[in-house]
Amino acid sequence: MNPGEKLAEGKTKIVYAHPNDPTLAIIVHKDGISAGDGARRHIIPGKGALSGRTTANVFTMLNHAGVATHFVAAPEPTVMIVRRCAMIPLEVVNRRIATGSYIRRHPDVAEGTRFDPPLLEFFLKDDARHDPQITPEEIVAQGIADADDVERMASESRRVFLLIEAAWAAQDVVLCDLKIEFGRDASGALVVADVIDNDSWRIWPGGAKERMLDKQVYRNMPVVTDEGLEQVRRLYEEVAHRTEAWVNR
Repeated sequence: MNPGEKLAEGKTKIVYAHPNDPTLAIIVHKDGISAGDGARRHIIPGKGALSGRTTANVFTMLNHAGVATHFVAAPEPTVMIVRRCAMIPLEVVNRRIATGSYIRRHPDVAEGTRFDPPLLEFFLKDDARHDPQITPEEIVAQGIADADDVERMASESRRVFLLIEAAWAAQDVVLCDLKIEFGRDASGALVVADVIDNDSWRIWPGGAKERMLDKQVYRNMPVVTDEGLEQVRRLYEEVAHRTEAWVNR
């Protein structure tokens, strides 16, 4: 498919206009991986296809469960057709297990503490300010979204978390946390958008942190080597393969 004009480009994807339908867009997954708001960047050949497979599997499962998403189809591993959205500049995070940035911000909470129900946090998408945490009241006051949309994002993000948590639990993998984003499609409907791939969560097989399968392996590397990048590629390949089971049941 020949895409239309480029609409946006980030560290891991490019968004194009759809050539024939103004209500749709095309996302192309790139081979880039980054950490620290882009301070660490590398290319992993094949990562785009693996992230695309994972994202397509996740969104297909969510669509089948009745969640409103932007996902339409994935004609190629690196390509998704989606409903064109005006993105809301927020990251919506649900946490089941205290780890990562949460315990750095809350040193009084022991790593591994379980939140029931999952703990919800909002972060403003702003690399220059390192994506600061923002409260629902601040979201409304700054005109980012109204109170009804904040409540909808909260409830839908928890629903998405629980669906993905159950899918991973069936493979004895603990979903520690999950970051998703929302947008408004051409009709103004609020939908789960962007991507949900191995950059979006922390997953621990058997609940063991040392067995993590996600991007945190890359973040944790004191020095990034070719061998280390190949290890990350293999993890992304395993996750893409594991999520195939979510749509082939």
